[in-house]
Amino acid sequence: MLIDSNAYVGHWPFRRLEYNTPEALLGRMKEFGTDISVISNLNGIFYKNTQHANNELWEWINSKRIYKERFIPFAVINPVYGGWRDDFNTCVTRYGYKGVRLYPVYHRYDIMNPSCIELVKMCRDKGLPVVFSLRMVDGRTSSWLDVEKEWTLRDIVPIVKEVPDAKYMIVNVANSTALNQQDSALFKKAAILMDTSGRNITDWADLFTRFGTDKFCFGTQSPILDYCSGLLRIESLRENEAGEKTKDLLRYGNLKRMLGI
Repeated sequence: MLIDSNAYVGHWPFRRLEYNTPEALLGRMKEFGTDISVISNLNGIFYKNTQHANNELWEWINSKRIYKERFIPFAVINPVYGGWRDDFNTCVTRYGYKGVRLYPVYHRYDIMNPSCIELVKMCRDKGLPVVFSLRMVDGRTSSWLDVEKEWTLRDIVPIVKEVPDAKYMIVNVANSTALNQQDSALFKKAAILMDTSGRNITDWADLFTRFGTDKFCFGTQSPILDYCSGLLRIESLRENEAGEKTKDLLRYGNLKRMLGI
């Protein structure tokens, strides 16, 4: 079994994307043997009202039975935009979304903004994961209209300290994973998953030692990144690095546990 924790549909305003429709994503999943994908709508990063993107995603998923069987939708919520609590309730109660993605850099708020903390606590109370992306695209080659700031793992620490009993998914770990001893212990204790799409998910021996084999899962960041790399980082593990049991945790086991599926 294979579950992609980090996929998108929708548009990126600064670059033409391929495979960014539900049908095209499903085709990639079939090509690479992916059974289920956690998806959100890229449009939600750029719409002033993110709920329009969540509505779009709900309509797309409900347009075909196979989409409802193969896609797990996550909402994009902006906690500094008016009506966000209603958006959250609509997505969770009416639409049945299984998680929330937050974009503090793009939506221009601090991760310790009181509304962000409140939203994370609301997700915790509903048992929903909160997703943070350390970066969306490579800032070195991105449009001059795009944001320049990229995060490291340390940027996530404050919210984990504030709400240590929430569920967190940290995707596209492209930058530093260095943490001090105290923060490393915090991450090991918390319910955190990091996906395999980021370029810094390479030294598995070090990552397993510092965080544990239960802290990682398969993710592609498709269609922004290529579909293969996140999977190759798992399948290329040598026997002395990880056995099949550990690989299965990365392919699907850890994510199934977090999502309760």
